[in-house]
Amino acid sequence: MGVLPTRTLHTTSVLRDRSFTNLLADDIPPAVQVASISESGIQLADGLVIPGACMFLEGKVFLWDVPGIDLQSRVTAERWRGWNEERFEILDAVTPKPEILLLGTGKTLVMPPSFLRPYLSERGIQLDVMDTRNACSTYNILAEEGRRVAAALLPLAPYSWPRSSIPKHGS
Repeated sequence: MGVLPTRTLHTTSVLRDRSFTNLLADDIPPAVQVASISESGIQLADGLVIPGACMFLEGKVFLWDVPGIDLQSRVTAERWRGWNEERFEILDAVTPKPEILLLGTGKTLVMPPSFLRPYLSERGIQLDVMDTRNACSTYNILAEEGRRVAAALLPLAPYSWPRSSIPKHGS
């Protein structure tokens, strides 16, 4: 058996006001924090309002073009028509993977599509499903604690991202 290397503790003499310090987080706040959520969208701490579905991953915000949920249907497969694993492929592109994915299902809690739990479990990602308001609050807390958390958030009110076409040359 070899000898384990010893580590030295690095200290600095920086003076800080510690009267309001979050002991659970680093000195640098997470890159994405939700300030509020309303029918008009999710407002981030920097003032940006995101009106439609989005995903928070690795401290960044990605616009998420997904179909709406059919809340009138009582059949889970019909509620999530048009949803498949491709909607979550972005999670395959990151390393390390998030520990947990918070799925915010809009104004109310809606059970997730049946493929989602096994799909995420194969990748070592735990799924927690809740309404979007609670998903935003939970995301803020877990991100501030330094956890590897992602959030897939549907808006409170239906919204479709505008489509644009690329102009052809010579037009």
